[in-house]
Amino acid sequence: MHPSRPALILGSTSRYRRELLERLRIPFSVQSPKVDETPLPGEAPAALAVRLALAKAKAVAALHPDAVVIGSDQVADLDGEPIGKPGTHERAVAQLRAMSGKQIVFQTAVAVVCQSRGFAAQELASVVVRFRDLSDAEIDTYLRAEEPYDCAGSAKSEGLGISLLSAIESDDPTALVGLPLIRTCSLLRQAGINPLGAA
Repeated sequence: MHPSRPALILGSTSRYRRELLERLRIPFSVQSPKVDETPLPGEAPAALAVRLALAKAKAVAALHPDAVVIGSDQVADLDGEPIGKPGTHERAVAQLRAMSGKQIVFQTAVAVVCQSRGFAAQELASVVVRFRDLSDAEIDTYLRAEEPYDCAGSAKSEGLGISLLSAIESDDPTALVGLPLIRTCSLLRQAGINPLGAA
């Protein structure tokens, strides 16, 4: 670790986020944030994602006040309603049936907190995803092949799930996988960690 660089912690148990953050080649540790992810009454998906990303970063930062902590959250938005991780095959089938032929906005928020320096900032990356018209057979074949039950919206665009889609529109290409790295790099630089610098 560089002597002047603060410790970096990813406040997430998501293997997808861990793999994405590894691309920046900055040493980091991982800690699970203890945060209630229940939406507030009437809370919009984008607001929910931002609130939870910041809550996750702050929860871990409270335990490690000198570290720079990254929190992130993703909520799929179908006609203004949040869609989370399905957890089961049956719920994943229902999600993909509901999204068939529709446009979904995946709201991915990232927050960076350094408690001892009083730094806290967050950004939101919105990714527009268009699903093809899907047959029940296609849905079942896909789900049994990839088992994306831990993914918001029941599909992995970085895998076979790309075959379910007709278009993806994003200005931060890794946002759909779970961590918008362009925005993450920007926030890290503001917090004193430059992936391409000494400090």
